[in-house]
Amino acid sequence: MVAKGDFRRIDRFIWELPKGTRPDMRVPARLFADPELLDAAFRDRTVEQLINTTTLPGVVKYALAMPDFHQGYGFPIGGVAAMRTDTGVISPGGVGYDINCGVRLLASHLEQEEVAPYLQDLTSALYRSCPSGVGGKGRVRVSERELDELVTQGAKWALKRGLARAEDLAHTEEGGCMPGADPSQVSARAKQRGRPQVGSLGAGNHFLEIDVVEEVYDPDVAEVFGLWPNQVVVQIHCGSRGYGHQICDDYVKRLQSAVQKYGIQLPDRELVCAPIDSPEGRAYYGAMACAVNYAFVNRQVLAMGVREAFEQVLAGKVKNFDLYQVYDVAHNIAKFEEHEVDGKKVRLCVHRKGATRAFGPGRPEVPEDYREVGQPVLVPGSMGTASYVLVGTRRAMEISWGSTCHGAGRVMSRRQALKKIWGADLRRELEEQGIVVRAGSMKGLAEEAPAVYKDVSRVVEVVHGAGIARKVARLRPLAVIKG
Repeated sequence: MVAKGDFRRIDRFIWELPKGTRPDMRVPARLFADPELLDAAFRDRTVEQLINTTTLPGVVKYALAMPDFHQGYGFPIGGVAAMRTDTGVISPGGVGYDINCGVRLLASHLEQEEVAPYLQDLTSALYRSCPSGVGGKGRVRVSERELDELVTQGAKWALKRGLARAEDLAHTEEGGCMPGADPSQVSARAKQRGRPQVGSLGAGNHFLEIDVVEEVYDPDVAEVFGLWPNQVVVQIHCGSRGYGHQICDDYVKRLQSAVQKYGIQLPDRELVCAPIDSPEGRAYYGAMACAVNYAFVNRQVLAMGVREAFEQVLAGKVKNFDLYQVYDVAHNIAKFEEHEVDGKKVRLCVHRKGATRAFGPGRPEVPEDYREVGQPVLVPGSMGTASYVLVGTRRAMEISWGSTCHGAGRVMSRRQALKKIWGADLRRELEEQGIVVRAGSMKGLAEEAPAVYKDVSRVVEVVHGAGIARKVARLRPLAVIKG
């Protein structure tokens, strides 16, 4: 049994379990945390799952856990691992069920005082305009043929149909379209689930939020991102809905035979995987890329719904009701990227599960107008708490595969939350703080209460202190919409 004392402190916020801590480890395990957060890693299976990740074939250098870590399926949430493309594997458990769950940030030209008189009406309009809930039907109806086009083309599909602007795509990770999507590798059941849900929030920890920029830490970078104090902004947090969930479910089952076929030894069957360059590995990647593109389109369609709601409520009342896109980032994804290993540039398959790409200045993947400062990193808090805009760093490229945290990280299960928290009480508390709330159910509200998450500010201080992202701005919620 691994104990806290087995960790070596590499620096103030990096803790390492050496390769020999467990005989089957191929590389060390590293965890980003302060001492108190490190204690939390032992309250569930986070440490065990992180060590399990180090045993996967082809894993390079170390397996990582970001400070918002908690127990997941296969990898811990907050897990990052890079695999060699020739000897490594790809694992659905290293991406998660909600493929390309991510966040989009839209910024307005308005200050809080300009929006305040219309906040209730605006929140109601957004609730109507952006469908939510477990079985929520989306804003766009597509045939199966159109769905296959959508997941192949990504946000370009939305652009062709007047559901996107060219600048939206430029400010989206992968340009809103991940290459390699292959709808022939997606089951009929996944397509059936995905067709009615394009342009919907869903439930769980997904939300739409109106925020105000409460504090700017780095005015120069904030200016590049188009952010300023007291500005009203909107966050959209959702993923690939039932489409991505079904793809993960299908491949967790399908790849079990690949583990046997290729003689892969696993400490946990949740890490089911296949060699990256095998028929099975290519099939999963092709299907996963479809779900990635589905999620980009999903957030894109919702963004147009947000713009419509702002126009509907604010036209004729404010000078400029338009919203421009700051950025859109993925939190659950596996991607081919070029990184430096032992002084050489190497193409790797980087798994990020509950982690955000945080590329530093100069990388060609960063939008041209942000390239001098680095990639925007969007870190949502829990409901009613702050969220953060960070920027990627060169340090992240050196020590974390250009990755950082993705949020606060759960400390309490949904079942525990329902035993301890009443949704109606929580709604009242939020409204007493001046936060407008629209929710499909009180149960869903209780499951996502701030008390069930770590302190996002503490998580952000760790990544800022470790240098794997830098603080740019803090956002405070004005209105929250939950499924």
